Amino acid sequence: MVDKKDGGKDDEKAPIPKKSRKKVSITKKLKQNPWILSTLVFAIIIILFMLNLFGSSSGKVSGETVGQNFVNFINLKGGVNLEYVSVNDFGPNLYEVIVLSEGNQVPVYITKDGKYFVQILSPLTETENQPSTPSSQNSNSQEITKADVPKAELFIWSYCPYGVTALAPFAEVAKLFGDKVDFKVVLYYDGHGEHETQQNKIQECIQKYEKDKYWDYAIGFAEDIYSECGSTRDVACNLDKSTELMNSLGIDSTAILSCVESEGTDLFQAASARAKELGVTGSPSFVLNDILLNLARDAESYKDAACQSFNDVPEECGTELSSNQATTSGNC
Repeated sequence: MVDKKDGGKDDEKAPIPKKSRKKVSITKKLKQNPWILSTLVFAIIIILFMLNLFGSSSGKVSGETVGQNFVNFINLKGGVNLEYVSVNDFGPNLYEVIVLSEGNQVPVYITKDGKYFVQILSPLTETENQPSTPSSQNSNSQEITKADVPKAELFIWSYCPYGVTALAPFAEVAKLFGDKVDFKVVLYYDGHGEHETQQNKIQECIQKYEKDKYWDYAIGFAEDIYSECGSTRDVACNLDKSTELMNSLGIDSTAILSCVESEGTDLFQAASARAKELGVTGSPSFVLNDILLNLARDAESYKDAACQSFNDVPEECGTELSSNQATTSGNC
């Protein structure tokens, strides 16, 4: 069994002595855990929205106005510094607004009259690519099955902020084990737009034709391309930066982009079908030997799970990796 939850490890910390407990300032705690502030603010704002303290009483407001008003309202009422990034039409009743908080891009969904919002949406009906089968956030109620060569899959949307935080540590573990584990990143959905569709296909093609160089690409994407092109949602930015990164890593970008044109749609549809087969509905989701697991999003947790899936445990399992979790929690 894997006992680690998405919230992190359960190691109990020693209590702070009474005399020194008073010296631990709120400011210090917030600096160490910046998402405490964001979480508290979002909780407060939900109450304020429910009291109809924001927006007009009726009628549709422009997406940009809703997004800017949302950021201004939270900054004023919560005393934080959110930044408005972009807005997208999200069906007949909602806008998807992307805001920057503590260096992380966070999607929030606001009604088109500007009165209510939710931070995360979970689909209740099946769409063409997004499966409607049980949630990927199930607890680990099944034993990890074992294999000579385990199969580890990370399901993400390429520009989902939560999926991106899981990508680099997953790539770190993949580089550690090499071909002793069949690692795969499954780019199964494109809810953020054309730039995400394009990036999904690029990563699927690199994994098909230059798998040994993919993990360096994945780390480079997470560290550089995502932060630059995710905020603009610009297809040209995504293409230019991806090509630049491929060339710097010795990946044949011409061949990969040819694959995107000729095979990209089929690869993307296969990834979506794989997610539906396993009941994956959230980015990120971790699957090990066809079992959906709920793990902390750090390299050590991914490594430990993989080590439990071997028939014969390899020496790499003795390597200690980072257990630092990303500050961004949640799912697309």
